[in-house]
Amino acid sequence: MPFSTLKDPVDLARAQSAFDSVWNQVKADIAEAEQGRERSRLLCIVAGLVYVALDEGDLTRRALERFRKKKD
Repeated sequence: MPFSTLKDPVDLARAQSAFDSVWNQVKADIAEAEQGRERSRLLCIVAGLVYVALDEGDLTRRALERFRKKKD
């Protein structure tokens, strides 16, 4: 689980909240067969950004932006 590396309860709460917010925004646009994979991808994105984001809003914005970028 990507969030298992987060030891600080505040960081964990910020990450979970940002994940929930982004997932609620994008879930309807993802085919059901791809939702598990895309959910995991978003979890990794949020976990990777939690320490560089200024606050929960910034984390949410960055995660949404990164998630929506096309894979090269």
